[in-house]
Amino acid sequence: MRQCRCCSLVLMLLGLGSLAQKLPTRDEGLFQMQIRDKSLFHDSSVIPDGAEISGYLFRDTPKRYYFVVEEDNTPLSVTVTPCDAPLEWRLTLQELPEESSGEGSGEPEPLDQQKQQVTIDEGTELFTYKGNDVESYVATSTPSGLYQLELLSTEKDSNFKAYTTTTPESDQPYPELPYDPRVDVTALGRTTVTLAWKPTPTGFLMGQPVQYCVVINKEHNFKSMCAAEAKISVDDAFMMAPKPGRDFSPFDFVHFGFVPSDNGFGKDRGLMSNKISRAYTAKPKTSDTQKLCIGNKNIFTVSDLKPDTQYYFDVFAVNSATNTSTAYVGTFARTKEEARQKTQELKDGKVLDVFIKRKGTKFLRFAPVSSHQRVTLFVHSCLDAVQVQVRRDGKLLLSQNVEGVRQFQLRGKPKAKYQIRLRGSRKGASTLKVLATTRPSSKQPFPSLPEDTRIKAFDKLRTCSSATVAWLGTQDRNKFCIYRKEVAENYGEEQRRREQNQCAGPETRRKSEKVLCKYFHSPNLQKAVTTEIITGLEAGKTYLLDVYVVGHSGHSVKYQSKLVKTRKYC
Repeated sequence: MRQCRCCSLVLMLLGLGSLAQKLPTRDEGLFQMQIRDKSLFHDSSVIPDGAEISGYLFRDTPKRYYFVVEEDNTPLSVTVTPCDAPLEWRLTLQELPEESSGEGSGEPEPLDQQKQQVTIDEGTELFTYKGNDVESYVATSTPSGLYQLELLSTEKDSNFKAYTTTTPESDQPYPELPYDPRVDVTALGRTTVTLAWKPTPTGFLMGQPVQYCVVINKEHNFKSMCAAEAKISVDDAFMMAPKPGRDFSPFDFVHFGFVPSDNGFGKDRGLMSNKISRAYTAKPKTSDTQKLCIGNKNIFTVSDLKPDTQYYFDVFAVNSATNTSTAYVGTFARTKEEARQKTQELKDGKVLDVFIKRKGTKFLRFAPVSSHQRVTLFVHSCLDAVQVQVRRDGKLLLSQNVEGVRQFQLRGKPKAKYQIRLRGSRKGASTLKVLATTRPSSKQPFPSLPEDTRIKAFDKLRTCSSATVAWLGTQDRNKFCIYRKEVAENYGEEQRRREQNQCAGPETRRKSEKVLCKYFHSPNLQKAVTTEIITGLEAGKTYLLDVYVVGHSGHSVKYQSKLVKTRKYC
């Protein structure tokens, strides 16, 4: 279809059959009525020969495209690609208006006869289709005439692509698929899937620039590239939408009568500025549908997937010069499950040492052998806080963050089984001691602790050879042991924090570091304070002091370490 074809079509639509050699004098009133008649001129356009066009359809509103085949016995190919909704499309052949003879009167034909030639005559129907597949009409020989392509979307507003050519043998705009167009899954992991497919002959046989694009999503396979791109653009448009009010300036709020409240509104929305700011636009999330163009390789590993999740994979061969594409037969696969954690058994009344990697998880199981009314659970987090969840026969009983020593009372049930999930800290590895028991006992395996486990040093009581410290106790009679260790002058809080393992007991210390051990308690918590003078120190030196409280069964908990420095001159 050359430029003259478009000219012929335009002349035909405007003149509606008056292509005689002798043009008649225009009836101005009739002409104005013709151009206002939407049935003749509304929503029509021309499809160029050998180029793919993109269009948009409003729901339940048909759209018509036209092209002219000038000579008989011309090959023809028409391809329509639905993007994000099924389409109905129909191809019809309209007879070209016959030219008026030279002996004509020159009088214009009545308007109703002109309309009958082009609009009322629906022409010969050549092909119809309804669905969301990429479908083509191909004919080796077609008569000359005006062809009409009518498209309709009944589900929703939708995008589409259309391509027509009268030289289909030489054009070949869409990359050709191999004899086996399937995409195969060659390897499967928990977070990766490896895909392979046979290359398109278009690239290496015809020398055309071809690359492959892979589309991944969790819903379904796509039948065309534009269908996948339509889904991605919808997701991105939704994710990029700013939160309500984010793009208003303070002037806007005051102008419309809104007064900032004291609930942090101004701080959140940047009301200190008098400029419209987009710094608070909602951060876009990653779309569920991803497109990755990978060049001309036909093996690709998709990574960063979620375990035990089903994904759909599509591969498209794309002609880089024309941006036209052809879809392979897509596939789907479910990634492997996460490796199941080994579950450690808790024995009644026995302390279990647990190590958890950074952000890791450990599972413990406690199955009492006899009937019981309650379970006492002790958790001693030696470093940072850990999250503890306990389920009884699948039912959640508690979920808390634990730091230091905590005791929980759980209601028992005959033949019940308890699952304990421990989730480690984000800061680093975690070490815990865990004990579960059904035996009622007045003596706890872990010592009781005050809420404040700091050691207080009295600066005014420092000397060149001694330091005076104090710490809190409880109403239970416990054994306290205090240790000292000389450290370098540049020993800082960060190093002290790294060495603060509450589960490391006095048995890990040297005998030379021990100062003394003593028992202490007070029925009145307001008076449960003890002091101690540590002697035998050297002038101008820095010491690290530790206090351990030891329980009845020998388990100990360390208070927060304290750095003290003796006076240099006395």
